[in-house]
Amino acid sequence: MADAAGHTSRWRDALGSLSARLLVAFLVPTLLFVAVAGSAVYQLARAILEEELGSSLSAIAAATASQVNGERMLTVEPGDDVDGTRTWRNLVRLLEGVREASGVRRVYAVDTQGRVRVDVGGGLPVGVEAPELARDRLELARVFAGERAASQVLFTGTDGRLYKTGYAPVRHEGLVVGAVAVEGSAAFFGPLQRLSRTFAIMGAGALAALAVIALLTARGLARPLRRLMDSALRIGRGDLTTPVPPEPTREIGVLARELEVMRGALESRDRQLKMMLAGVAHEVRNPIGGIALFSGILQEDLQAGAHAEAGEHVARIQREVAYLQRIVEDFLAFAREQPLARAPVEAPALLSGACELLSMEAASRGVAVDVEAAPAVLEADGSLLTAALVNLVKNAVQASPPGGRVRVSGEATEGRYTIQVRDTGPGVPEPERERIFEPFFTTREKGTGLGLPLARKIALAHGGDLRLASVPGDTTFILTLPLGGRAADVSSPR
Repeated sequence: MADAAGHTSRWRDALGSLSARLLVAFLVPTLLFVAVAGSAVYQLARAILEEELGSSLSAIAAATASQVNGERMLTVEPGDDVDGTRTWRNLVRLLEGVREASGVRRVYAVDTQGRVRVDVGGGLPVGVEAPELARDRLELARVFAGERAASQVLFTGTDGRLYKTGYAPVRHEGLVVGAVAVEGSAAFFGPLQRLSRTFAIMGAGALAALAVIALLTARGLARPLRRLMDSALRIGRGDLTTPVPPEPTREIGVLARELEVMRGALESRDRQLKMMLAGVAHEVRNPIGGIALFSGILQEDLQAGAHAEAGEHVARIQREVAYLQRIVEDFLAFAREQPLARAPVEAPALLSGACELLSMEAASRGVAVDVEAAPAVLEADGSLLTAALVNLVKNAVQASPPGGRVRVSGEATEGRYTIQVRDTGPGVPEPERERIFEPFFTTREKGTGLGLPLARKIALAHGGDLRLASVPGDTTFILTLPLGGRAADVSSPR
């Protein structure tokens, strides 16, 4: 009981582990996909939008720089913003117009030393070095070399929003004398963040839905597996009569069918074993009783000096011992599990050899045995098939009346080789036909009832069959075998 409980516990732990593994198998890949794909899409969208914003701002800066007179810009000196000089006002007006038209936050112009000449939207006085330029040194180096550029990273303004700066060179007589900087808001970042949050919420919802699906799937798999587990445990506890219920799921249904086949085979073997034990006990009891009786009489005769009668009793005891030995040999032959030693076997030689082994017994009974076998080659275990045929021919000889004839024939038809053993005896009564292949069923006083079951077992092991057709005066055992190759891959007779 403790072992059964332990097995049950382990099975249930395994089913729980299966549910957990299915849950992990569903959720982990999805979680990784959502995280990786969401992050990748977000970063790609942000990079594209940042690049597009930088390109737009640098284009605005270039258009503005093309309108700025470099020579006049350099004439603006510290204090001009206080005095409101004409040159300074013209530059402010130009940059203010660009700012209003483009909707940017700030537009300012600097010389090559980074000193502010005009600042619209930033409020820096003329002549002060713009601190923002320190973070964009590499970009400014490209601008002062004559290229357009944009800051590589977003920065946070005093209002807490994200911004980006585009730069373009200001030229005078072909030389770069300064730069125009345009700061624009990264307004896309707010919707992009909202999109990211929406994606995260949708991902969480998808994960929750998948978790529910995984749990339902796990339960759907666990229920039939638990039923299979219960059936396996019942079989393990020795309950071989309760059928394994079928399952609708294809794969689990195959397992259920195979388990049911196994249960049926075990039940059949168990029933067969019980019959064999009961038969052996019944068959052994009689000769043992006879041996005990005759040995007692033998002892009395020896004590009385009746040596002639003692010899007869010894002969009877020997016959009973021989009968016991035959019971044991038949029992072992029927119960033994051994692999088939397949090899090419000539069918005519097989039939002739089996009949030759019974020639003396047939002659003593006055029964003729005729053999007519068509040529064919069987892939079979010759010794086992010989034993099966000997049992069939012996049964026919013993059933035939004196002067009778047993006909053994073989012919190949449709990939099968059919062997018929026919006798002219009284036939097998209808009630006995259904039991004639049962172990230990016999109508003879000294029969073990294992010859025909053993013959059928050998036939089935070779992928063939053995059946009976009987009417009064004509009884035929029909043995069919595969022709020219293995019909079934079996390790032993069943």
